[in-house]
Amino acid sequence: MEQARARDLAPPQPYASARVPGQGRPAAAPQEPARGEHTHSEPPAPRMVQRHSVRGQILDALRTALVDGDLVPGEVYSAPALGERYGVSATPVREAMQQLVIEGAVEVVPNRGFRVTRRSARELAELAEVRALIEVPVMLRLARTVPADRWQSLRPLAEATAAAAATGDRSSYAETDRAFHRAVLALAGNEQLLAVADDLHRRSQWPLTSAPATRRADLIADAAEHTALLEALIAQDLAVVQSLVREHFAGSDV
Repeated sequence: MEQARARDLAPPQPYASARVPGQGRPAAAPQEPARGEHTHSEPPAPRMVQRHSVRGQILDALRTALVDGDLVPGEVYSAPALGERYGVSATPVREAMQQLVIEGAVEVVPNRGFRVTRRSARELAELAEVRALIEVPVMLRLARTVPADRWQSLRPLAEATAAAAATGDRSSYAETDRAFHRAVLALAGNEQLLAVADDLHRRSQWPLTSAPATRRADLIADAAEHTALLEALIAQDLAVVQSLVREHFAGSDV
């Protein structure tokens, strides 16, 4: 009797326990939250994508300005002024400039901004020497081991450098030039080599303090060396490969 009485006095079970199949919520596990949806058990996704995207775009724009000589060696530029030029706030400009400080393109001037580094012909020659010391042995090894069809696959990149050179656009040529060299060295399968070589290559492309305007003919001649290098690599002509690479590095200030 007392047990029956207790059952009579017990609170009713929630309506969900008597759910009719096909009505209300299903008895299955709760659905996963949609991508990007915030829940109490999951921290909100970081909202830094846009800023990093802007920083990357500004970094590319500043690198182009350096190659083209729009940012003059020895001159000081403030982040707010550059931000106004590119239509962004000073923050992504400062972030991009800090990367250029690491790369040696600019230096910090306290309370003023960033000074574009002055470069000398001797520095350029030293960069060419270091590039040759690193890359020539690698290319000679690749010439002995990489089959001809792999070298043939790089022809479109060599042709892209020729097309960029024909326009006389120094910054466009610089991008295609680095892309070609990266593709060649990538065949070695050494990521550290790629990073070091690309950094040295980029530094060698910054103009000298008082460099004359780059002639389109110089770019065209430089681009032609890429095709000649491919031909030598396909033929496994090690002497020509070594000679071409050294000459190409020595003239990489175009």
